Amino acid sequence: MAVRFLHSADWQIGKVFADLVAHDSDRAALLKIERVRAIERMARLATEHKLDCVVVAGDVFDSHTVADDVLRRTLNAMTGFAGPWLLLPGNHDAALGESVWTRLLRLPVPKNVIPMLTPEPVICADGRLAVLPAPLCRRHESLDITEALDDMVTEAGAVRVGVAHGSVKNRLPERSEAVNEIAEDRAKRARLDYLALGDWHGTLQIADKTYYAGTPEPDRFKDKDRSPSGNVLLCHIDGPGAAPQVETIPIGHFQWEKRALSLQSAEDLAMLDALLGGLSTSPERLVVDLTLSGSLPVSLDDPLRGLLADWQAKLHLLRVHDSGLLPEVNDAELAGLPTEGLLRSVIADLRGKQAVGGELGGEARLALKLLLSEYRQAERG
Repeated sequence: MAVRFLHSADWQIGKVFADLVAHDSDRAALLKIERVRAIERMARLATEHKLDCVVVAGDVFDSHTVADDVLRRTLNAMTGFAGPWLLLPGNHDAALGESVWTRLLRLPVPKNVIPMLTPEPVICADGRLAVLPAPLCRRHESLDITEALDDMVTEAGAVRVGVAHGSVKNRLPERSEAVNEIAEDRAKRARLDYLALGDWHGTLQIADKTYYAGTPEPDRFKDKDRSPSGNVLLCHIDGPGAAPQVETIPIGHFQWEKRALSLQSAEDLAMLDALLGGLSTSPERLVVDLTLSGSLPVSLDDPLRGLLADWQAKLHLLRVHDSGLLPEVNDAELAGLPTEGLLRSVIADLRGKQAVGGELGGEARLALKLLLSEYRQAERG
């Protein structure tokens, strides 16, 4: 008989987003809260589809120091689905002798919430589904601990689903394969009908019957060619030996975008406005990392700051890097300044250095901008 389950991973409940906290602590706190709400959405989805269980392939928690209150909120978020929640320790929450898991188990934990702390099969769906876990017992393993799945014995009629957290050998970027390595043919070696993986935060079929679910709530700025996050995988397997039918279901709330733009003119400000406006029909759910470069006339500095302020009010969070955006003081902007005397001499010197380019040119641009601003302020004054 068929089995149906939800595959998720990398919840990292309690994640702090330290780099964004320094930028906007209030908005960053909402990102943290949304990770728990993603569990509530999963629970509703599992109930609506009458699934046999939810399998979470590691990094349920971001660290062992997550507060007890956060542990309780996590358990509360699962109450919307009465079936089994099978939770695997990952590298962020490895099954140490004293860990977030031992703390969790000291709380009142519902019977349907099952931490898989040892490499032993967990039987679900009236024996139709055998979940074979390979829990990490320390943050980094030098050996492939999924070898243990090869020798796990299950009933002949049960669908075999392996669960692990790590990097599939030869299939991910080199920097992702340094620790917690998993053989690319593990599903075949262990006679698995499906291998549910965590650690890679994007949704990705990585090998035969082998999938990364990715984190259900996006949590980082990524290049556009990286696999998408914010999903869970709904898996249907007709029986032992049958090919898994896997449906990607988006459940993420926030959308993270990384963009870069060079600014030279007023037309480029309009282009920036259009770029931000085209990212989503729900700007309040956007988290944007924006890098600005180029050389913008000083007269456009105030319009730029106004534009960015407007978008900061519309977006959930906007982080701007503009150290590469240099002020440009041209002849038109210098019109009206004294044509002789010390001020004109200083201006001529700075413009000469500006033409040199490089670090010296950048410093001269900034000095000209400050000089122009101070002069105009004194005139108004």
